Amino acid sequence: MTETAQRIIIKLGTSTLTAGGDKISIPHLLELVKQVAGLHAQGHQVMLISSGAIATGREALNHPELEKHIPAKQMLAAVGQSRLMELYNKLFQMYGITVGQVLLTRDDLLSRRRYLNARNTLEALLAYRVIPVINENDTVATDEIRFGDNDNLSAQVASLVEADLLVLMTDQDGLFTGDPRRNPDASLVKLVDSAEIPPELWQAAGGSQGGLGTGGMETKLLAADLARRAGVTVVITNGKRPEALAQITAGEVVGTRFTPVISKLESRKRYMLANSAAATFQIKVDAGAANAIRKGGSLLPVGIRAASGGFERGDVVQIVDLKDRPVALGMVNYGAKDLESIAGQRSNQIEARLGYTYGDEVIHHNNMLMVNHE
Repeated sequence: MTETAQRIIIKLGTSTLTAGGDKISIPHLLELVKQVAGLHAQGHQVMLISSGAIATGREALNHPELEKHIPAKQMLAAVGQSRLMELYNKLFQMYGITVGQVLLTRDDLLSRRRYLNARNTLEALLAYRVIPVINENDTVATDEIRFGDNDNLSAQVASLVEADLLVLMTDQDGLFTGDPRRNPDASLVKLVDSAEIPPELWQAAGGSQGGLGTGGMETKLLAADLARRAGVTVVITNGKRPEALAQITAGEVVGTRFTPVISKLESRKRYMLANSAAATFQIKVDAGAANAIRKGGSLLPVGIRAASGGFERGDVVQIVDLKDRPVALGMVNYGAKDLESIAGQRSNQIEARLGYTYGDEVIHHNNMLMVNHE
């Protein structure tokens, strides 16, 4: 990824995919795919958060009348998800692009190990220029582990992968000072750059107007507020205008733009500090490893001299040098027991010693926060 390229998450709601109808609009979806392919060709790393599985399942079963309860929706999602991915596969193949399906529940991001697994999987997909197509795992999710809507999921993923831009495509041009369907005097809010979203904008955000989607403008406002507090720029725009994606990426004024409240570095720092058990979880490294980390490198097993605290994969630990000076905080790929076997070894020996591997790095530099010991 070049210096000018961005990591972009595009959330496509059901109303966008159906173009306001009761089934997936293939012509409209093709135009969206074309625009995403254009961003991909420019070097941007693009991820899709896509609704539409339930609508696709309902269409496949000829729009049956079903009770409004979780098992019925899960059944529709099970029928529709594979068909939706088949559509994405066929359309993106026209542009020589490979897509990969990722299904998540809230539990996946609340568990530290699942969080790390999800992040590493998405990073690997992007590294190989695969476009992840992400959706909530509706077939297994219950009320206790649901994100609730894909607006919330998109904000969580934006934070997870430290995205530069989150675009929420909806059935309106952006956030208005009132409901434009009912109030002809309502005006488009082009920029929200205050630390707190003004109360009048929360009041103006209404519920879902369509019969297929689960979110409305209020859920998008909640998602925007969450993502901007993770250092992500957010834009709410009309999904009927796929060409807006290129304009937004170029920095043009389209829809409603929310500026980040903090930087991505500060967001990472807060996460690390909030999840750190540095007083008890510690990895001691030699001088070569400490210098490599301070220069932006990852922690490899060859540089590890000791580990303490009984930590597990996904925990945040403190890295110290041989003089016990703090070097960094980091999220580990391997637990303390694994490190007993691979400490001091080269990365190509990990699988031979453990019988499996989570990668060459004990802690990847993307999952580190430098600590000033002066």
